[in-house]
Amino acid sequence: MPVEHSGTPVLTGVRNFRDVGGLRAADGRAVRAGLLFRSGHLARATPEDVSVLVGLGLRSVIDLRGTADLQVDRADVPIPGTTRLSVALTDPAEGAKFYHLLRQGELSTLRAELGDGGGERKMVDAYRRRVLTRTVEHGRVLRALTAPGGLPAVVHCSAGKDRAGWAVAVVLLALGVPEDAVMADYLLSNDPAQSHRFRRADGSVPEPGSELWTLLRPIFEARPAYLLAALAAVRDRWGGTDGYLRDGLGLSARRSAGLREALLTDA
Repeated sequence: MPVEHSGTPVLTGVRNFRDVGGLRAADGRAVRAGLLFRSGHLARATPEDVSVLVGLGLRSVIDLRGTADLQVDRADVPIPGTTRLSVALTDPAEGAKFYHLLRQGELSTLRAELGDGGGERKMVDAYRRRVLTRTVEHGRVLRALTAPGGLPAVVHCSAGKDRAGWAVAVVLLALGVPEDAVMADYLLSNDPAQSHRFRRADGSVPEPGSELWTLLRPIFEARPAYLLAALAAVRDRWGGTDGYLRDGLGLSARRSAGLREALLTDA
């Protein structure tokens, strides 16, 4: 299914920023434009970027990063008129250990950890664990979006790919957007113009085609296998999206209806 997005402003210091407006739900309605955005972190937003974000009327910035991310990326640039909600989706110790591996790990260590499909296996496992162990946090995101004055909102992590990818996927599934359209939106994070610019601790950027780049590539790509692993975890534990939203995330029928009323339009 094609991804039908509304026009999204181009930002200079913020990667992977986009409006999910335009995606179609199964009932034929569309996600309203200008209400739900996803992105990478806002720590390097320029003054011009801030002006654009203010102009969008943002009310909520939902930051899914943990302490390890903040030590590397720094805190978001404040966006006037918004309330910032921190919903960490990474265990501090686990996040710090993984960052150290990616940014400072010796090539031999990276080969042992990420070679022979190890990188993709780590990502698949991370997606499954995030679904199964972070239900409270994902429930908070949904409640924030359905709270009075919660929209328009931007949901972001570091690269806007994994944690923001699943959090936004949850919202879209709650709206009745088909899984194939959710997948298509998720994979847009691979756009070279918007994908995360990763630097090692020494400031170097892995050269495309090099062994280091090949080892790290599974970590910095959005791959169908990752989202499919999350969806499989939902089915395995809760029997499907409805059970996950209701029993896993505590999304009541009233809030579910409110979310659809706020974010879907017949137009």
